[in-house]
Amino acid sequence: MPNRDLENIRNHYQRNALDWSDIDDDPLLSLRAWLDDAIQAKLYEPTALTLATIDSMLQPHARVVLLKGIDHGLLFYTNYASPKGQEIDSNPNVAATLFWPELERQIRIEGRVEKISASQSDDYFHSRPRDSQLAAVASAQGQVVANRDVLEARFADLQAQYADQTIPRPDHWGGYRLIPQHIEFWQGRPNRLHDRLMMRRANEVGEWIRERLSP
Repeated sequence: MPNRDLENIRNHYQRNALDWSDIDDDPLLSLRAWLDDAIQAKLYEPTALTLATIDSMLQPHARVVLLKGIDHGLLFYTNYASPKGQEIDSNPNVAATLFWPELERQIRIEGRVEKISASQSDDYFHSRPRDSQLAAVASAQGQVVANRDVLEARFADLQAQYADQTIPRPDHWGGYRLIPQHIEFWQGRPNRLHDRLMMRRANEVGEWIRERLSP
């Protein structure tokens, strides 16, 4: 039976409109501006990026990672040996979404992922809190573990092992760059007639095709 309580949950979007005059010729500049708006609004986890990958059986998988930088792509860090890392290795085509419901905004990104340099991964790893560094070493991300005690014991062993020492970044942990091929800016509007402005890469020299999509 339909869940009537869920069917009746709806919000009326009416904060802002969105037109091409609001979007830069370089969509990554507009993505950064929207992210800055979310940060300035003090939203909880404004950098939360839903990342979807696909495995060898064509089964998609999605999870939230944290966006940690923007250059000519979107930077995030994870365990290379994790399921997501293995899926990226076999198929670097991914999709991602940033959603800020309080601002009635969403950005959809589709593109290819590449590893960043080891030195850049080193720099970020050593900028993290020390216990976060230890956790990255302790965790075989995504693998089955018997219980919480196993993780806690491994973490404690590493604390003792690296007491008063620099923690080396493990080879299996580092950064990725998502290079967009499509970026869609979505602004909620009244009556579900949302504004959807999509930019898709025309070539590798920075030219983008602009298209407005039906809501």
